[in-house]
Parts: sequence; structure tokens; C-alpha cells
Amino acid sequence: MIEMMQQEPTPMPSLPKKDKQPKECFLLPAKEKDKEAPKTKKRRKKKISDLLAKSEPKPGVPEDLQKLVMDQLSIKRSVIELEELKLPDSCFLPANDLSHSLSSYLKQICPKWAKLRRNHKEKKSLVMLIICSSALRALELIRSMAAFKGDCKVLKLFAKHIKIQEQVKLLEKGVVHLGVGTPGRIKALIQQDVLNLNSLKYLVFDWNWRDQKLRRLMDIPEIRKEVLELLEMRLISLCRAESLKLGLF
Repeated sequence: MIEMMQQEPTPMPSLPKKDKQPKECFLLPAKEKDKEAPKTKKRRKKKISDLLAKSEPKPGVPEDLQKLVMDQLSIKRSVIELEELKLPDSCFLPANDLSHSLSSYLKQICPKWAKLRRNHKEKKSLVMLIICSSALRALELIRSMAAFKGDCKVLKLFAKHIKIQEQVKLLEKGVVHLGVGTPGRIKALIQQDVLNLNSLKYLVFDWNWRDQKLRRLMDIPEIRKEVLELLEMRLISLCRAESLKLGLF
């Protein structure tokens, strides 16, 4: 029996290994985000300065105050009550056309001031009242009326640095002819029965002057509210009785 010898396979020579080439990396472009819908721009609230830039400031007229009173005080009022709140045309003095200083305006609307001043003898009362928006403005007005007031007694009617007790003493102690101040303090003195309105003949609003924010007297919400409350207390009824005259400076 012939044995078959199994021959081992001859090993193949190994091929030299090829150097591995670095693979190139490619960054896939990032997916574009869905474009957001454009936001609607909020309308910027118009400022008083914007309005003034487009047109010259107009001086206040009696209709401005009449309309303001009716618009603001008409809520929850009957027709009869509204009729009693109307300021008659006859109670208004000529308004400042922006050409006057305070002294020249007061001389125009009150030519007999010297006589009124001499005849006024009642304590806790005034002949003329000027309403403005701040203590600093009140001091400025008092300084600017030197040519008009003469030797009359002027009282500062505001809260800044002056306690109400001091103003009460001054009103009770002597005769005061003219008061300049803010509606809040004036209202408080009337409510305390310290300031009597029986002798009051002239009520002047510092209507056209503007503060640093270009706001007029009635543009300031808290001042406007206090002025309307003050008018409602008794001043409107005095105007309707033709014993009180109104001026817009």
C-alpha cells in the first residue's frame, strides 16, 4: 500500500504593508435653522418733545380748560350735575399769548391791583391765587412778579421744606394778599378751613410753562387730578357766581 505523503503548502511571500493614508474629513454644512417670522415692531409712543418738534407750541385758551373739566369730571355724573360743572365763558380773562412776562400779564388782567391790595383786610384769605406744578416753579414765579406785586404780602403755598403748620400760622397771624403754590398744598389748607375763598378774586394757572420733560401743568397726571379736585371743591361754583375770574398764563 503506497502511502500518500501530504505536502505542506509553500508559504507565499508577504507583501509589504502600505502606509495608511490619513483620511480626509469633510464637515457637513449645518442645517439652516428655520427662519423665524419677522417680529412686528412695536410702535414707539409719541413723546411731547416729538410733537413739539413738528409744530410750534400753542398758547392755552379757555376752551382747553373747559374741555378738560368736562372730559375728566363727566364720569358717573348726571346731566344736571354736568351742567353745574361747566365753566362759563364770562369767568375767563384774556389768556397769555406767550408774549407776556408774569408781571405784565398780571397788570393786564388786574389793572386795579393796588386798590384791591389796600382794601383787603381779611385774615386766612387771599385776593389772588397762582397755581403751578412745583415748589421750584413757584419760587421762580414769585421772583418774576416783583414789578407787579408792590408791597403786598405773598405766601408760598407748597410742601417742599415748608410744614403746613407754618403756613397755617402765617394765614392766621396776618393779612396775605397773594398766594403761589401747588394744588395739593392749597387743597389741604382749604380742607382744614385755614384758607378761606370768600375774598378770592383772581385764580391764575401757570398753563403754558413746560418742565424739563416738556410737560405743561395739566400734562402731569397727579397735578391734573389735584387741580380738578380743587376746582370741584368750590372754585367752579365761585366762577359760576361771577365772583372769581380765571386766567391762563
